[in-house]
Amino acid sequence: MLHLLVIFATTLLGCFAARAELNWDVGYVYGSRDDFTYRRAIGVNGELPFPPVHVTQGDTLVINVHNSLNVPTSIHVHGLLNNGTNYYDGPDMVTQCGIPPGESFTYVLETKNQFGTFWIHGHTRHQEADGFYTPLIIHSRKQPVIVYDEELHMTFEDWYTGEFYVRQAYIDSLNDARTLTPYYSKALINGYDGNKTAPITFVPGKRYRLRIICMSINNWFKFRIPGHKMTVIEADGVESMPLEVDGLSMGPGQRYSVIVTAHNSAELNYIYNVTSYSRFITDQQGLQPIVYTGLIEYKDGAPTKNIPVLSDDQLVWPEEAQLQAYDKQPRLPVDRQIELTVKRFSNIHYVPFSALGSSLYKS
Repeated sequence: MLHLLVIFATTLLGCFAARAELNWDVGYVYGSRDDFTYRRAIGVNGELPFPPVHVTQGDTLVINVHNSLNVPTSIHVHGLLNNGTNYYDGPDMVTQCGIPPGESFTYVLETKNQFGTFWIHGHTRHQEADGFYTPLIIHSRKQPVIVYDEELHMTFEDWYTGEFYVRQAYIDSLNDARTLTPYYSKALINGYDGNKTAPITFVPGKRYRLRIICMSINNWFKFRIPGHKMTVIEADGVESMPLEVDGLSMGPGQRYSVIVTAHNSAELNYIYNVTSYSRFITDQQGLQPIVYTGLIEYKDGAPTKNIPVLSDDQLVWPEEAQLQAYDKQPRLPVDRQIELTVKRFSNIHYVPFSALGSSLYKS
């Protein structure tokens, strides 16, 4: 009987599936995203940031990519399983060849039973570090964990004054890692300078789903809306049992969906906080960490509520081990065990290396 239900559900999903097709011309663009440095970056169809992609569970997403750069390129959908189609997964010279300059390649991406919050980014020569990324939202065909009135998206990015290849050439040129001058980044919220992002509008009494994506290369981000609770309902494309928290701590590539219920009154506006920091760079006043603020606007011109600042250890943050998948599928049985030893060390020039089993990697 269960087998028949699975066949029926799969057939029903196929009946509603659509084919969404995009044409992407990947090329260089120029601008000042952080309101500080005017530089070359990588966009799509002349835009940066370029529009998010929206499809529905079961759809086929077709992206026709033309490479107008002067180096190879490729794309990766962060979180999509690509079962049986790893040649569309993007890692240049690992699962596919890069798309040569002036050439094109078509990605045929099957969402199948996946849904949730994802993102698409360049996967050649760290081109994502120069702006080549955008959110991908795969909408579910079923009722969400918590019913909401509206959904909003937030993206966090670290942004550097120079292109990635310049930073990489500098690091590779060092004979002694102790002489490294760290690169400090600015932060972008929703694609623009963190302190100049447009307000987020709340309507009193409405329930919002915030899809939050950390599209950073190196930095971590902490996000809070003081005066509001958040309930986690999705992590990295997997629905989770509701978990109430005060804030989110997110590393590169992580995604969360949280439910936030607006207050019933529009008499006060609120401030949200985003802290950008790196776990690998020494703190420096004014450079690391940096706190950005933005407005949760209930009413234009309303005063902002003053809320005392609490330390992180006074707040509730989600821990991955606390999250439980909403569908509560049983764990797969284990019939084989592989032991690997992970080591981290430096050579005589203090260049860090990592070892996984007997394989050595430069960190």
